Amino acid sequence: MTSPTTIVIGYVPSPVGEAALEAGLAEAAARGDDVVILNSPRRRSTVDAELIDEKASDELVARAAAAGVTARVDQSDHGDDIVETFAEVAAAASARLVVIGMRRRSPVGKLVTGSDAQRLLLDLDVPILAVKTAR
Repeated sequence: MTSPTTIVIGYVPSPVGEAALEAGLAEAAARGDDVVILNSPRRRSTVDAELIDEKASDELVARAAAAGVTARVDQSDHGDDIVETFAEVAAAASARLVVIGMRRRSPVGKLVTGSDAQRLLLDLDVPILAVKTAR
C-alpha cells in the first residue's frame, strides 16, 4: 500500500476560506490524502484578523477527521510573500495539490489591488485548485 499524498489548503476564516476548506477536504477524502491547512500570519503580524486561534484550529482538524481526513494546521511565520509561503509549505509537505479560495472582484479592483490568487496560479510549481464561494 502506498502512503498518502498531501494537499495544502489555504484557509482564512471567511466564506472564501470555507470554500477552499470544503473543496480540499472533499478532494482529500476521495483520494485518501492528508491535509495541511495553511493559516499563516501576513507581514509577520502577531495580530491578524485572518489568523485563527487554537480552538478554531482544533475545530478545523476535527472537521477534517469527521470527513475521514488526517489534517494539521500550519500557522508558522513564513515571511511576507504569500507565494513563497505556499511554495515553502507545499515543498515541505511534498504536496500534490494546493487548494485556494478566490473572491469575486471587478476588473478594476483586480487592476488596482493586484491579485494574490493570480500570482499563486502563475508562480506556484504545484497544481492548484481554485474555488469560488457559491452565490
